[in-house]
Amino acid sequence: MDASQVVVENIYLLVLVTLISVLQNTFFAQKVERECLAHTPASDRVSCANRNCMDAYPTFLAVMWCAGLCLNQAPAAFAGIIYLMVRQKYFVGYLGQTSQSTPGYLFGKRIIFFLFLMCVVGIFNYLLMRFLGNDYHEHVQTITNAASALLLIP
Repeated sequence: MDASQVVVENIYLLVLVTLISVLQNTFFAQKVERECLAHTPASDRVSCANRNCMDAYPTFLAVMWCAGLCLNQAPAAFAGIIYLMVRQKYFVGYLGQTSQSTPGYLFGKRIIFFLFLMCVVGIFNYLLMRFLGNDYHEHVQTITNAASALLLIP
């Protein structure tokens, strides 16, 4: 196996989630365009929901990729898919009453925090390995794989 195949093997799930998120962003943009062209009362809500989703998007991508590269791509990609579903729930909920979007927003924050913790643990493990010679990568991956299932609990 050459070097390029090893790299792709280590990131293909993250790439897949990123491409799905691009499709979701396209859906959101088309929804905003349709509502604004129709001049419906919901156009302000749709624009606001899209803007809120776009504000959190760079943070999501950064922590998902860092978590996947620093620790383990499978739980990072799983958390990414869950985040995209939650973001869809937030967007659709925002079109109704604003209070319907709150659960999606709070759940999304929890997923971002999980990905952030994965980044920190991955970096900490690298520093331990680099400076102290202790590698806990396999143990941390096992814990992370198990903990990612906890994301499904509302």
